[in-house]
Amino acid sequence: MKNNKSVLIQDLGTLDYAEAWAYQEQLFKAIVQTKIDNRRNSANTATENHLLFVRHPHVYTLGKSGDPDNLLIDEQKLASIGAQFFKINRGGDITYHGPGQIVGYPILDLENFFTDIHKYLRLLEEMIILTLADYGIKAERSKGETGVWLDVGTPFARKICAMGVRASRWVTMHGFALNVNTDLGYFDHMIPCGIRGKSVTSMRVELKSQEIDEHKVSQRLLHHFEQLFQAEIEFP
Repeated sequence: MKNNKSVLIQDLGTLDYAEAWAYQEQLFKAIVQTKIDNRRNSANTATENHLLFVRHPHVYTLGKSGDPDNLLIDEQKLASIGAQFFKINRGGDITYHGPGQIVGYPILDLENFFTDIHKYLRLLEEMIILTLADYGIKAERSKGETGVWLDVGTPFARKICAMGVRASRWVTMHGFALNVNTDLGYFDHMIPCGIRGKSVTSMRVELKSQEIDEHKVSQRLLHHFEQLFQAEIEFP
């Protein structure tokens, strides 16, 4: 199979979660099918790689191993706050997506880069950490807890970016959610990532800013993604 490090970048704007999930599945299945066909036919067709940026309306998603009790409200309350709820096929527990948050879905054939899921997650975290550093925010990892945190090991530990991925045949989907201008009140309706006693934060809160340009944050994320994955960035 040809090695292909080109990654097609798409900004989907604001999109309903179900639509974005279906689109991810479409791209994911196409890459997997190419790999199956290559093996079946002894072919050498290059597989595609994608990185989707998107903003979702208010939604809570629960990973396949997550505890439904970590959502603290019922269907009636969900409707009253204008939010949806989905059980999905990624790893991790419960998380929230909504306006003011940058969500990234890398749909990569890791055989084009490296075959190591642990490394993949650490590079996604590093991309976030480097982007936050560009804004003067010191972020880090928390041992045993995927995602990006501030003030780890202190009573003030708080999460600024959640992550959850799925991988099959070395093809990835789902990804990360970085709180930029997010309304943090929506996190009060759940136990974030199933971890009790730790809070969440956003870039806006940390920088005591009125509003942060989300497009510029996306550009910094893309820059660090390109460098860390040694990718060749393409646009539609």
